[in-house]
Amino acid sequence: MNQILLIIDAQQELIEGNQEESAVFQKEQLITNINLVIEKASNLKVPIVFVRDLEVAGGKGKGFQVHEAINKPKDAKFFDKLATNAFHGTGLLNHLNAQAIEHVVVMGCATEHCIDSAVRTATINRLDVTLVGDGHTTTDSAVLSAEQIIKHHNETLHGHYNVENFSIVRNTEEDLFTPTHNSYR
Repeated sequence: MNQILLIIDAQQELIEGNQEESAVFQKEQLITNINLVIEKASNLKVPIVFVRDLEVAGGKGKGFQVHEAINKPKDAKFFDKLATNAFHGTGLLNHLNAQAIEHVVVMGCATEHCIDSAVRTATINRLDVTLVGDGHTTTDSAVLSAEQIIKHHNETLHGHYNVENFSIVRNTEEDLFTPTHNSYR
């Protein structure tokens, strides 16, 4: 099965925060878990794709780049986006289709925005998704804490489906690149 690791908006300024926005919830754990999954993917020769938001740090400089503590493989692909959805206007879906990708492992920021839309869009586009439950994060909203948002999305997106394809939530320590979707079908 062809698969890919998709890391969304794991950018320096988004993770660390700035004058207007606070740092994401449990940022150190997020970075650790992203690096652990990158290592797993690299060992299995699973391609790695980073998506960056052009609105972060004005789309330039150190703040725009993938966080400095995240290990970026030399052969990783990068897509930049303007929309919340990583698939909108980026060429990401064309890239996945050209590689005959069937399974996408998703990590990054922010849970209720870019992570949610990527998981849902992937299933619509005939991809099975594994969302890394301890590999995405956000900040507090006016209504819910970041921890509540993450827990809610892990619950909501586990088993989310669009007929043939769906998403499941698993954690970093699990064998993420051995999909278990068929056991749920």
